[in-house]
Amino acid sequence: MNPFPHHYLVDAVAAVTGDVSISAPSIPVLATAAPTEFGGPGGRWSPETLFVAAAVDCFVLTFRAIAEASKLPWVRLACSGDGTLDRVDGVTRFSALSLHAELVLPTGGGAERATRLLEKAERSCLVTTSLAVRPTLTSKVEVGHSSVHDLGRA
Repeated sequence: MNPFPHHYLVDAVAAVTGDVSISAPSIPVLATAAPTEFGGPGGRWSPETLFVAAAVDCFVLTFRAIAEASKLPWVRLACSGDGTLDRVDGVTRFSALSLHAELVLPTGGGAERATRLLEKAERSCLVTTSLAVRPTLTSKVEVGHSSVHDLGRA
Protein backbone atom coordinates (compact mmCIF):
# COMPACT_ATOMS: atom_id res chain seq x y z
CA MET A 1 0.00 0.00 0.00
CA ASN A 2 1.15 3.53 -0.74
CA PRO A 3 1.67 5.96 2.16
CA PHE A 4 -1.18 8.32 3.05
CA PRO A 5 -2.67 10.63 2.02
CA HIS A 6 -4.11 9.11 -1.16
CA HIS A 7 -5.85 11.29 -3.76
CA TYR A 8 -8.53 10.17 -6.23
CA LEU A 9 -9.27 12.48 -9.13
CA VAL A 10 -12.56 12.23 -11.00
CA ASP A 11 -13.86 14.50 -13.76
CA ALA A 12 -17.45 15.05 -14.90
CA VAL A 13 -18.44 16.67 -18.20
CA ALA A 14 -21.99 17.51 -19.26
CA ALA A 15 -23.95 19.53 -21.79
CA VAL A 16 -27.29 21.19 -21.08
CA THR A 17 -29.11 17.87 -21.65
CA GLY A 18 -28.09 14.23 -21.93
CA ASP A 19 -25.70 12.04 -20.03
CA VAL A 20 -22.93 13.19 -17.75
CA SER A 21 -19.58 11.55 -18.55
CA ILE A 22 -17.47 10.74 -15.53
CA SER A 23 -13.88 9.66 -15.85
CA ALA A 24 -10.71 9.11 -13.91
CA PRO A 25 -7.14 8.45 -15.03
CA SER A 26 -6.76 4.99 -16.60
CA ILE A 27 -10.46 4.13 -16.04
CA PRO A 28 -13.09 3.85 -18.78
CA VAL A 29 -15.60 6.70 -19.05
CA LEU A 30 -18.94 6.03 -17.40
CA ALA A 31 -22.22 7.61 -18.55
CA THR A 32 -24.51 8.75 -15.73
CA ALA A 33 -27.87 10.48 -15.50
CA ALA A 34 -30.41 11.43 -12.89
CA PRO A 35 -32.46 8.45 -11.67
CA THR A 36 -36.08 8.09 -12.73
CA GLU A 37 -37.12 9.30 -9.26
CA PHE A 38 -35.67 12.70 -10.20
CA GLY A 39 -37.03 12.73 -13.75
CA GLY A 40 -34.03 11.02 -15.34
CA PRO A 41 -34.22 8.49 -18.17
CA GLY A 42 -33.33 5.40 -16.14
CA GLY A 43 -30.98 2.76 -17.41
CA ARG A 44 -27.88 4.65 -16.26
CA TRP A 45 -25.79 4.84 -13.15
CA SER A 46 -26.79 7.86 -11.09
CA PRO A 47 -25.08 9.58 -8.16
CA GLU A 48 -27.54 7.78 -5.90
CA THR A 49 -26.83 4.30 -7.28
CA LEU A 50 -23.09 5.03 -7.37
CA PHE A 51 -23.27 6.06 -3.70
CA VAL A 52 -24.80 2.73 -2.69
CA ALA A 53 -22.49 0.86 -5.09
CA ALA A 54 -19.44 2.51 -3.50
CA ALA A 55 -20.53 1.28 -0.07
CA VAL A 56 -21.23 -2.26 -1.29
CA ASP A 57 -17.99 -2.47 -3.29
CA CYS A 58 -15.93 -1.05 -0.43
CA PHE A 59 -17.45 -3.55 2.01
CA VAL A 60 -16.59 -6.49 -0.27
CA LEU A 61 -13.04 -5.26 -0.92
CA THR A 62 -12.53 -4.58 2.79
CA PHE A 63 -13.74 -8.07 3.68
CA ARG A 64 -11.44 -9.57 1.06
CA ALA A 65 -8.43 -7.82 2.62
CA ILE A 66 -9.44 -8.73 6.18
CA ALA A 67 -10.11 -12.36 5.26
CA GLU A 68 -6.73 -12.60 3.53
CA ALA A 69 -4.89 -11.07 6.50
CA SER A 70 -6.82 -13.39 8.84
CA LYS A 71 -6.19 -16.41 6.60
CA LEU A 72 -9.91 -17.16 6.41
CA PRO A 73 -10.69 -19.49 3.52
CA TRP A 74 -13.87 -18.53 1.69
CA VAL A 75 -15.46 -19.25 -1.68
CA ARG A 76 -17.83 -16.40 -2.56
CA LEU A 77 -19.24 -13.20 -1.10
CA ALA A 78 -22.33 -11.48 -2.50
CA CYS A 79 -23.45 -8.19 -1.03
CA SER A 80 -26.47 -6.05 -1.83
CA GLY A 81 -27.10 -2.55 -0.61
CA ASP A 82 -30.28 -0.58 -0.02
CA GLY A 83 -29.93 3.16 0.38
CA THR A 84 -32.91 5.21 1.53
CA LEU A 85 -33.03 8.78 0.26
CA ASP A 86 -35.35 11.06 2.21
CA ARG A 87 -35.92 14.68 3.27
CA VAL A 88 -34.36 15.11 6.70
CA ASP A 89 -34.41 18.52 8.42
CA GLY A 90 -35.24 20.17 5.10
CA VAL A 91 -32.31 18.55 3.28
CA THR A 92 -32.44 15.65 0.84
CA ARG A 93 -29.95 13.05 2.04
CA PHE A 94 -29.46 9.36 2.55
CA SER A 95 -31.18 8.56 5.82
CA ALA A 96 -30.35 4.84 5.88
CA LEU A 97 -27.97 2.40 4.25
CA SER A 98 -28.40 -1.34 4.68
CA LEU A 99 -25.90 -3.93 3.51
CA HIS A 100 -26.83 -7.60 3.16
CA ALA A 101 -23.91 -10.00 2.80
CA GLU A 102 -24.03 -13.69 1.89
CA LEU A 103 -20.73 -15.47 2.43
CA VAL A 104 -20.01 -19.02 1.27
CA LEU A 105 -17.30 -20.91 3.13
CA PRO A 106 -15.63 -24.15 2.11
CA THR A 107 -16.70 -27.34 3.86
CA GLY A 108 -15.63 -27.22 7.48
CA GLY A 109 -15.29 -23.42 7.49
CA GLY A 110 -15.79 -21.55 10.75
CA ALA A 111 -19.08 -19.63 10.51
CA GLU A 112 -18.63 -17.80 13.83
CA ARG A 113 -15.18 -16.50 12.88
CA ALA A 114 -16.41 -15.52 9.42
CA THR A 115 -19.29 -13.57 10.98
CA ARG A 116 -16.83 -11.65 13.18
CA LEU A 117 -14.72 -10.79 10.11
CA LEU A 118 -17.82 -9.63 8.19
CA GLU A 119 -18.66 -7.35 11.12
CA LYS A 120 -15.08 -6.07 11.20
CA ALA A 121 -15.30 -5.31 7.47
CA GLU A 122 -18.49 -3.32 8.06
CA ARG A 123 -16.80 -1.28 10.80
CA SER A 124 -13.67 -0.78 8.65
CA CYS A 125 -15.18 0.12 5.26
CA LEU A 126 -13.66 3.51 4.42
CA VAL A 127 -16.68 4.62 2.38
CA THR A 128 -19.24 4.14 5.13
CA THR A 129 -16.90 5.48 7.82
CA SER A 130 -16.28 8.62 5.71
CA LEU A 131 -19.87 9.73 5.16
CA ALA A 132 -19.74 12.78 7.45
CA VAL A 133 -17.21 14.55 5.21
CA ARG A 134 -18.35 17.84 3.65
CA PRO A 135 -16.87 18.72 0.26
CA THR A 136 -15.27 22.04 -0.56
CA LEU A 137 -15.96 23.76 -3.86
CA THR A 138 -13.95 26.09 -6.05
CA SER A 139 -15.46 27.29 -9.29
CA LYS A 140 -14.83 29.43 -12.34
CA VAL A 141 -17.59 30.75 -14.60
CA GLU A 142 -16.96 32.12 -18.07
CA VAL A 143 -19.55 34.25 -19.84
CA GLY A 144 -19.71 34.74 -23.58
CA HIS A 145 -17.93 31.58 -24.70
CA SER A 146 -19.42 28.61 -26.49
CA SER A 147 -17.61 26.29 -24.08
CA VAL A 148 -16.79 26.48 -20.41
CA HIS A 149 -13.45 25.20 -19.12
CA ASP A 150 -12.10 24.52 -15.66
CA LEU A 151 -15.16 24.27 -13.49
CA GLY A 152 -12.96 23.35 -10.55
CA ARG A 153 -12.96 20.31 -8.35
CA ALA A 154 -15.30 19.49 -5.53
